[in-house]
Amino acid sequence: MKLLLNLIWLFFGGIWLALGYIFFGIIACCLIITIPAGVASFRMASYAFWPFGRTVVRTGGSLSTFHNVIWFLIAGFWLALGHLATAIAQAITIIGIPLAIANLKMIPVTCFPFGKQIVASPNSLF
Repeated sequence: MKLLLNLIWLFFGGIWLALGYIFFGIIACCLIITIPAGVASFRMASYAFWPFGRTVVRTGGSLSTFHNVIWFLIAGFWLALGHLATAIAQAITIIGIPLAIANLKMIPVTCFPFGKQIVASPNSLF
């Protein structure tokens, strides 16, 4: 079931969302001080590309609050709007409802990615 949902996700928005993360990751890697944001963006791009079967866990960190504020101002807000727009478009159909729910679940990690890690979820649908 995860494979089917991931393939549908990929076709109906996952590629474009992942490209958005890659775009912001490349921009963030242009400056030395924002390289951690670029690395986080690339990590989230893989999650946006293939989300089902993975989950987000909190890890914490000493500078995560500072990095999260900078990230939200530069890229998080715009990527969250992309997730919201995609979720609205996907929720129009019955098949797209699980995808829309997954999109909405991704918004918190999109806005504040530092201090979180993406791991494989044990035997769950989402």
